[in-house]
Amino acid sequence: MKENLNHLVSKKTKFTVEILSIGSELLLGNIVNTNSQWIAEELSSMGLNHFRQTTIGDNLDRISELITEISKRSSLLITTGGLGPTPDDLTTEAIAKAFNNKLFERAMIWEELKKKINDSSLKQENSSLKKQCLFPKEALIINNPRGTAPGMIWNPIKDFTIMTFPGVPEELKEMWRKSGRDYINNNFSEGKVFFSNTLKFAGIAESSISEKIDDLFKLDNPTVAPYANIGDVKIRITAKAKNDKEAQKIIKPIKENILNKFPSYIYGEDEETLASVLVRELSHRKQSIAFAESCTGGLLSSFITEIPGSSQIFKGSIIAYKNEIKNSILNVSNDLLDLYGAVSEEVAESMVIGLKKLLKSDWGVAISGIAGPDGGSKEKPIGLVYISIIGPDNKIKNIKKMFNPIRNRIDIQRLSVNVSLNSLRLILLSKKD
Repeated sequence: MKENLNHLVSKKTKFTVEILSIGSELLLGNIVNTNSQWIAEELSSMGLNHFRQTTIGDNLDRISELITEISKRSSLLITTGGLGPTPDDLTTEAIAKAFNNKLFERAMIWEELKKKINDSSLKQENSSLKKQCLFPKEALIINNPRGTAPGMIWNPIKDFTIMTFPGVPEELKEMWRKSGRDYINNNFSEGKVFFSNTLKFAGIAESSISEKIDDLFKLDNPTVAPYANIGDVKIRITAKAKNDKEAQKIIKPIKENILNKFPSYIYGEDEETLASVLVRELSHRKQSIAFAESCTGGLLSSFITEIPGSSQIFKGSIIAYKNEIKNSILNVSNDLLDLYGAVSEEVAESMVIGLKKLLKSDWGVAISGIAGPDGGSKEKPIGLVYISIIGPDNKIKNIKKMFNPIRNRIDIQRLSVNVSLNSLRLILLSKKD
């Protein structure tokens, strides 16, 4: 299935990009469209600004008509979704219809599909799965290492290119990194490549960062741009050069400038997360960790266990949502719960002490708070969270946070997790040899 994706295409005088998300589940709001956001960031990192994002439901005629419209105004269309085997997966068929083109079976894709699902007995007549093997004759195939639905790159008319990707985020990202990004660089960058380096911050607001590096936002090459997420901030540095090595040279002094200004706030780069940084650091130290979670309900644990290699350092978690669990499992006394309440520094501290004794971990983190939307009071409003961290020396660091109560429950939970991870990161940083 591997094909050369670097064929020549004609270019419009003014290069424009559009993103088309296909799927009724997106249109109806059943699924949050994170793919468009991610692709937009990728395009921006490559120096390509796009001007329109569209979402459309699973209707063959409407998709086809829209693609025809887009082909008249844009140079590159990137689609996500609608590449699977079910009747509502209509993307490839709609594209072919838009340009009065026929679809042809790719025998090699069919053979690889059978291998992927480990079923060599699949009948040739299996029309539902065979849909994923049908493409326009001249289309180039984008291999899907993580799923069964490949994408394609096709130039149906002069000055117009279509790139199709699945709607599953993990599949889309893998295909983009392995094929999509290189294709765009090789065909639409005028002999130049774009290279980006993203610095990730925690524990500091975007406004505070901007105040110190405002002058860098005015640069042309490299460009420096901030992106804020829940709990962290990203600064993306993008350079345009004849190759990656030269682009990295351009980026280097700007990166060093930023690193010097924020030595403790930058926790990682590019694909790193707070969780991955901690897993790596604890693995290096050969130390273990465990969690006791109340208001976060296991979210902290899920962040860690998403990271490959976390089994080497993560002992386990106690979801102590109810007071009786705090008491019976973590040995938090009822007197303490009655006197201070479950959401208190005293109870969080007792939770983490009980956790460490129970699971015999080197490090422990306990979280107790009020995530909302109800349960708050004047004394203890929604957004109040207590975090306790205990280390190998049994010293405890207590953290009190008051997150904005207008935030929703999920945001408060995510912020609690981010603060916990970042606080532990800073403690570990202070203990470096």
